[in-house]
Amino acid sequence: MKLASITDQTVVNRKNGSYSSTRIYPVQGTPGSTNPSKPIGDFYAQFSGDLCAYHIPGGSFSMRFTADNTVPVDDGQGGTFLEGTFELTILEGTGIYKPFAGGHNHMVDKLHLLAPGDGSGGADEYCFCFISRP
Repeated sequence: MKLASITDQTVVNRKNGSYSSTRIYPVQGTPGSTNPSKPIGDFYAQFSGDLCAYHIPGGSFSMRFTADNTVPVDDGQGGTFLEGTFELTILEGTGIYKPFAGGHNHMVDKLHLLAPGDGSGGADEYCFCFISRP
C-alpha cells in the first residue's frame, strides 16, 4: 500500500534530528491492517519542542501540543508514569487527512518513563487520540 509522504508536510521536518519516533498500531476504524500485532504507521514527536506528526495509511498530519493535563506517578521501580491528557491543534494534513487541518486532537495518554539504566530504551506509551475536524 502506498502512503502519502510525511515529507509533503511543511511544518514538521522529521529529518532535522529533534524527533523521536514510535510505531502506531491499529484500532477499530483506522485505515490499513486490522491485525493488532502489525504496525500501520509511525508517530514522530519532539521531546524538546511542541510539534508532532502521524504517518498512517491514507496520509499524514502534523500537530502542535497546546495543553498538558498530566500528572507524574511514581512507578515504584525508579521510573515515572505520566498520566492524563494532552490537547493538540492539527496544523496540516496530507492525503485523506487534509480536511482535518485546523481541527483538534484530545489525546488520552499513559507514558511510562522507565528507570535510567534499565536497557529498554527509556519509554513505553499507551494512548488513544480522539481527532476531530474543524
